[in-house]
Amino acid sequence: MTSGLRTALVCNLKQNVAIRIDAPADALAEYDSMETVEALEEALLAGGHQVVLLEADETLLDTVRRAAPDICFNIAEGLRGDARESHVPALLEMLGIPYTGSKVLAHAISLDKAMTKRIWRDAGLPTSPFQVFQGHDQMLDPQLAFPLFVKPLHEGTGMGINADSIVHSEADLRRQVRWILETYRQPALVERYLPGREFTVGLIGNRRTGRLWRWDHLYDERGYHVFPVLEIDAQVGAGHGLYNAASKAYSPGEGGAPLYLCPADIPASLETRLKQLALEAFEAVGALDLGRVDFRLGDDGQPYLLEINTLPGLNPRVSDLCIMAQAEGLHYTALINEILDLAVERTMQVRAGDGRGGALFQRTALPVAAAGWDGL
Repeated sequence: MTSGLRTALVCNLKQNVAIRIDAPADALAEYDSMETVEALEEALLAGGHQVVLLEADETLLDTVRRAAPDICFNIAEGLRGDARESHVPALLEMLGIPYTGSKVLAHAISLDKAMTKRIWRDAGLPTSPFQVFQGHDQMLDPQLAFPLFVKPLHEGTGMGINADSIVHSEADLRRQVRWILETYRQPALVERYLPGREFTVGLIGNRRTGRLWRWDHLYDERGYHVFPVLEIDAQVGAGHGLYNAASKAYSPGEGGAPLYLCPADIPASLETRLKQLALEAFEAVGALDLGRVDFRLGDDGQPYLLEINTLPGLNPRVSDLCIMAQAEGLHYTALINEILDLAVERTMQVRAGDGRGGALFQRTALPVAAAGWDGL
């Protein structure tokens, strides 16, 4: 475990994000609570690091230079634009400051659901047929047949998904597309509706380029650790069959929450298929360190890729990735520090490759039990 780094925790707190007066009810769903930030800070401090909190707003260029961190733990969603999750990585790249998670392009791709699906489709990965609507009166692709599913092109956390998202007619389609365009001020993604069970697969790691210096038993020969498959049963709770922002507002076990089943009760063949597809989807967009890939089964019983979150939530109580880690005995503190270590390792490899070396980071080996791993 890396020890003693000056770490800037870069975030967008809900309480600090200004939204327009006519913003939708779920406008702040993507942004982080103080509960999440405090949990991350506590985990990083437990890992022996110094922590400084930085708000990822227009002041960040000045504050991050004053803070002079060794590395940034980035959870910032960004404030505006169709590639808002790329703003902090781009700034840090310009300043030469290492950071956790994916780089600029991967975040930009993953926030554009259609671009992600095009990449997956070209890579031969299964994803539902789709069309992007820039206007509500656009002709429907004749290859798409009802029922269809409509959602915003550039949002996560189930934003813009409600009881009208599944459309069964032209009139329903035009109405919902118009609502997305006007409410979220962005294009609408229309795709074939998948009626089956919903799963998500989380992973940490990077493609192995040499000997790992972390917990060798945790990672496979490729350099990844894939968590147990999590099934979300949204037939229970406030989502009424949809895993949306309304259902995600509840903690697991609360009355309005969906059922979180981890590990999912599925055949071994489906588990293997989901995990392999998650890895291929992760690498296809160039993601790094951590990610979560969402699936739904079609009427043929086969899994189809929905989307990837290259900036998955890290709230220890409610975030899917944390639920999966907890289900197999990886403590929250260990998970967070392992994500930091992955970024440190990448940085040291780059610096070694360009001759700068890795003297900035000093590592101290801790026993596995001390690091917070119960094992599978």
